[in-house]
Amino acid sequence: MTLLRKPLAAHGKLHDITPADANWGYVGFALYRLAPGETAHEATGDSEAILVLVEGKAHVTASGQDWGVMGDRMDVFEKTPPHCLYVPNGDIWTAVAATDCTLAVCRAPGKSGHKAQRLGPEGIALTPRGKGTNTRFVNNIAMEAREVADSLLVTEVFTPAGHWSSYPSHRHDEDDFPNMTYLEETYYHRLNPAQGFGIQRVYTEDGSLDETMAVQNHDVVLVPRGHHPCGAPYGYEMYYLNVMAGPVRKWRFKNDPAHDWIARRDA
Repeated sequence: MTLLRKPLAAHGKLHDITPADANWGYVGFALYRLAPGETAHEATGDSEAILVLVEGKAHVTASGQDWGVMGDRMDVFEKTPPHCLYVPNGDIWTAVAATDCTLAVCRAPGKSGHKAQRLGPEGIALTPRGKGTNTRFVNNIAMEAREVADSLLVTEVFTPAGHWSSYPSHRHDEDDFPNMTYLEETYYHRLNPAQGFGIQRVYTEDGSLDETMAVQNHDVVLVPRGHHPCGAPYGYEMYYLNVMAGPVRKWRFKNDPAHDWIARRDA
């Protein structure tokens, strides 16, 4: 499996990751970069979707409703809460770019349990997490405290230059609720300035998987199992959009025992 996915193009549909393509069972992720007047259009099929206006504005229709022009964050690193829309399975959505825009499409199995609804910017607040150079800032779009989806868990994270994130190293790859949940995960990365890079490692404690990647603007990293910390070098701020899904819509994880002392110390 190739964990690092590079954009397919510089414009249009940059990513279209499906469960079959990723060789797993739950998470799908697509990304569009559109110029004013250009259109993205999808039928959700068996999947629910959360549309995230990463930056820019688009006129969105879904579930037979006109949701108007969504989006007001013109640069993702403004860090303001994103405009988002939940679209259930068995539906259709269309987005027509009103400005240059970046639109993320987060997908997972739908169960017809929720109707189309706005998920942001209302109800999303930038929240600090961690201490020292492990500090990062989180916009929780659809984590389990918000009962707004059947399967999807979605959040975005801003990691300051020189800081670590998704750290201490943790994993969520066993279906053993409430001790741990099995959640596949994608990371969509952005860097500021855009020519920068970050580091992400995906590894298991037994060493059967151990891959360290230099991630660049618009790259996606797949996390099928194992621990998955990432770091932002001095001079470059990192953003990532996380999509998680599995058999239970709960986020329960275990830290790498070798590094759990950090979490205990900072508790």
